[in-house]
Amino acid sequence: MADPRIRTITIQTGVVRRLTKEKISYEKEAEDQAAKVAKYKEEEEAYIKKQEEVLRETTLMIGHCRQRLRKVYDDFSSILKSESDLAETEVYLNAQQVLKDAEPHLDTTPHA
Repeated sequence: MADPRIRTITIQTGVVRRLTKEKISYEKEAEDQAAKVAKYKEEEEAYIKKQEEVLRETTLMIGHCRQRLRKVYDDFSSILKSESDLAETEVYLNAQQVLKDAEPHLDTTPHA
């Protein structure tokens, strides 16, 4: 019969070897996951920064469009006032409606 101590040592050697490999494997997996998380954070931060840039540009364009709309609105209003003899025509009435629809979109600063 074999010495039971040898059997115990053999079993424990295998357990220690397996747990050592398992720990090394988990450490590697944790390192890989940390790298992925860092990469995703970088990508997400870059994505957020890009979206903020797009938002700033869009906001600037809204202001620019508002200014242009105000100028065109004022010019067109003057034209319609000077052509009041056409007030009964469909074209004139449609133009007045377009101006009315545009009013809520005008900036509050009057332009000369």
